[in-house]
Amino acid sequence: MIDLLLAMTFGELLGTLYFGGLWWTVKKAVASVSPASWFIFSLLLRLVFTLCGFYFVAGDDWRKLLACLLGFITARAIVIRLTRLKPLSPDYLPHAGGGAAQS
Repeated sequence: MIDLLLAMTFGELLGTLYFGGLWWTVKKAVASVSPASWFIFSLLLRLVFTLCGFYFVAGDDWRKLLACLLGFITARAIVIRLTRLKPLSPDYLPHAGGGAAQS
């Protein structure tokens, strides 16, 4: 049972690094001259790190792999919630009807 909890915790760590890295990459790539290279290298680095982590954690036990995957998916939900943009207040929303004043 402890092994499964450790696998899930490690999956949460992997998910946080993977999806947090994706968020960081998007923020950096938007301001970059060559965003494609940011996305390609980030994807390769994140995939290699994540797949090696899953391989290391799972070993030969499918239950550890499943626990790690559950932690990974849980971390995805947490990172999405933490990095979500806050909605704009009505003061900043554009007015309906375009920019021209109507008489």
